[in-house]
Amino acid sequence: MLSKKQAKLFFLGGTAIFFLIFVGMTVDTLVNHVPRQTHAENITQQVRMGRHLWDANNCMGCHTIMGEGAYYAPELTKVYERRGADYIKAVFNFPGGWRPHGRHMVEYNFTEEEKDALVAFFKWVDEADLNGFPPKPSLSLDR
Repeated sequence: MLSKKQAKLFFLGGTAIFFLIFVGMTVDTLVNHVPRQTHAENITQQVRMGRHLWDANNCMGCHTIMGEGAYYAPELTKVYERRGADYIKAVFNFPGGWRPHGRHMVEYNFTEEEKDALVAFFKWVDEADLNGFPPKPSLSLDR
């Protein structure tokens, strides 16, 4: 049986050891894994502009990207892979707004430069290694 002093030292020692392990794993993730998985070297000024447009227009208020956001509208993490640049550009300036499946997305009237920036942002997101997220749907009819 441990004395009160020994129990206190055991607790503090264990806490310190696991805190150091946690800090080490965090540094390893930020230094070694995040840049490699996100392809940070591919973040151009156009990608930054697309991200700015995403934030400024509160796209996350309806859409989800990389698992973050609302669930009213489609998940857009792999939209570039699924739909392509031309489809994405068409949706932004669709006359009267885009209305798939009863949902309504307003007509934004983005310029060509802004649409290209948003496509570049979606392409960059699409190329990030998210460890298999979102999972690809099974297209097999055999379940």
